[in-house]
Amino acid sequence: MSFINRDFLRGLYLTKVLSVSLIIFLLFGDYTIYADDVGGGSTPFHKGETIEYDIKKFGLKIGEARLVFEGHNSIEGRDSLLIIFTSTAPRFFDEEKIYLDPITYYPIMVKRNLNIFGRREIIREDYSPADGTVKIIKYVNGKESKQVIKKDRAMDNIYGFIYRYRKEGRFRIGETVKMFLPTKNIDITLIKQDKIRIAGKEYDTYFMQSMPPQYNIWFDTKGAKIPVRIDGSVGLKRTSMLLKSYNLSQ
Repeated sequence: MSFINRDFLRGLYLTKVLSVSLIIFLLFGDYTIYADDVGGGSTPFHKGETIEYDIKKFGLKIGEARLVFEGHNSIEGRDSLLIIFTSTAPRFFDEEKIYLDPITYYPIMVKRNLNIFGRREIIREDYSPADGTVKIIKYVNGKESKQVIKKDRAMDNIYGFIYRYRKEGRFRIGETVKMFLPTKNIDITLIKQDKIRIAGKEYDTYFMQSMPPQYNIWFDTKGAKIPVRIDGSVGLKRTSMLLKSYNLSQ
């Protein structure tokens, strides 16, 4: 057998080994990244991803919540990404349809259907990132009210931030991100890597905390960077959302 033939066979062998290794990594590797056109690049989540939570207060379950990433959508002729957040508790219901810019993940529009102890509210928030304004139209018991809030930059949404950080965050201890919400401006910092236990299962997480205090978020350190616990995001005081189940698609 000639030297060239041996070299050819050796290259063929290495190619097969690398192919098998790649297949094993894709099947069993800890980090799974889904190639998607969401935001123009790869994301650790894709259309249909559903995260379900128990809502707890002082350690007792008082309700349930769900985050669903619906992917690309169109709202009044504009391309967008749609996230649907729903939370329920006794005499409490909140559904938020959050339409995000598919590149920046900043909100374009939020439609909210809220019922608190029989008080029904329909809220629509129209965001204009270019001039840093949000127009809020609220219907309560058939009465309409309007409000315009203006800031010196694009305003954010807590769930838009969570998905944007899952996609683009560096997840480095000490990293601080500014969040301009309609109601307040906050800094949210990755404080530490932390182990927490939820429903008997231990998670290795990245812990983020806001200042002024409002939000605490624990992201799983693995590839999908699932938010396994979120404090302060539900319209009920002193509540926590604790991961109950995670599905890649509905």
